[in-house]
Amino acid sequence: MTSAVVVEHPGLLPGSLGTTRRHPRRTTRDWLVDSFCFLVSVGWVLGATADAASPDPLLAERLPYAWMVAADAWLGLGCAGALWVRRRWPLGLALATLPLTMFSMAAGIPLLVIYFTVVVHRRTAVALAITAAGLVTNMFFTLLRPEPDDSYWASTVWGVVIALLVLAWGMFVRARRQLVLSLRERAERAEAEQQLRVAQARQLERTRIAREMHDVLAHRISLLSLHAGALEFRPDAPAEEVARAAGVIRGSAHAALQDLREVIGVLRAENSLAVEPERPQPTIADLPALVGESRAAGVRVDLRDEVRAADRLPAALGRTAYRIVQEGLTNARKHATGAAVTVELRGAPTDGLTVEIRNRWPVGETAEPIPGAGTGLVGVAERVQLAGGRLEHGRDGTGDFRLAAWLPWPAT
Repeated sequence: MTSAVVVEHPGLLPGSLGTTRRHPRRTTRDWLVDSFCFLVSVGWVLGATADAASPDPLLAERLPYAWMVAADAWLGLGCAGALWVRRRWPLGLALATLPLTMFSMAAGIPLLVIYFTVVVHRRTAVALAITAAGLVTNMFFTLLRPEPDDSYWASTVWGVVIALLVLAWGMFVRARRQLVLSLRERAERAEAEQQLRVAQARQLERTRIAREMHDVLAHRISLLSLHAGALEFRPDAPAEEVARAAGVIRGSAHAALQDLREVIGVLRAENSLAVEPERPQPTIADLPALVGESRAAGVRVDLRDEVRAADRLPAALGRTAYRIVQEGLTNARKHATGAAVTVELRGAPTDGLTVEIRNRWPVGETAEPIPGAGTGLVGVAERVQLAGGRLEHGRDGTGDFRLAAWLPWPAT
């Protein structure tokens, strides 16, 4: 019966699941498993040889010639030693040892280990082909090494059962390893995707903060330029007025430097968690202070606020309106120095919010123009588009420059 076991299973070694691995490094677990398989195989070879050479006819399984016992023992030891390389050449080793399954009792356990390795580490089609070949050789084994107490068919059936059990066990182990590998790859992929999402979110946040700071800095620097220009063109101004303008310039410069320091710190930070919390963003309620800054710089600004239910205005919508007005005032100071500016806001829930900034088109040469990147209106257009609104800018029928935006304002 044990002979039948040996016969049917040539095999392969553990490698990769369905694919060939290039000389994988043997782990501690692999060393332990291989050592155990080798020792069990050697023990089986010694036990089977002792039984075959026993003088007791009830224990001995006599071979026609005495030298066959020794030859079978050497074949069994050779197969046991081959277990150390079965991980590298599984299929080749299985095919090379396949003829031994027809007659060798001593090589039974090593051949089963090789066969199990094939099932675990090779495709199902390969495993089934090796199994079919082993079942054929098992039939010859039962003829050449018959069991004294069992019939031919009983021994053959036992060999088939053992082969199928090893096949089922190997396929289960392979399926489990594939599942574990798939779950590990999925977890690694999910972790990589999460890191990518975090990096993208961090980059988007830094870009947003940089855009916000661009708007703020452009506004403050335009105020600085306006005050400095007033001092340049009025060197005979009263001392109190000069001191007041100098104080405004100093305060605006200090605020601009603080804003610049913050945005550079954000863009340089490797870990967004290390950045200090962002300052509260301005909303429509901060528009009077923004207009006050421009008035303090000498710009004539008329603010008309006709917004109904302003307390229900979403914060994001109010922030967008604030940035539109800020950009409009900055452009007026840059390109229409001395011109009066009208800022008008009107709207209500469900009707939408309309923001309009209007100033006279400059006539003749203006003071030295304030340099700019020319991307302010592009940024405003992007904000309005993200909010789902519409933006218009340019000269209207009266010749004024008009910057107008409509933003949707949901009822809830």
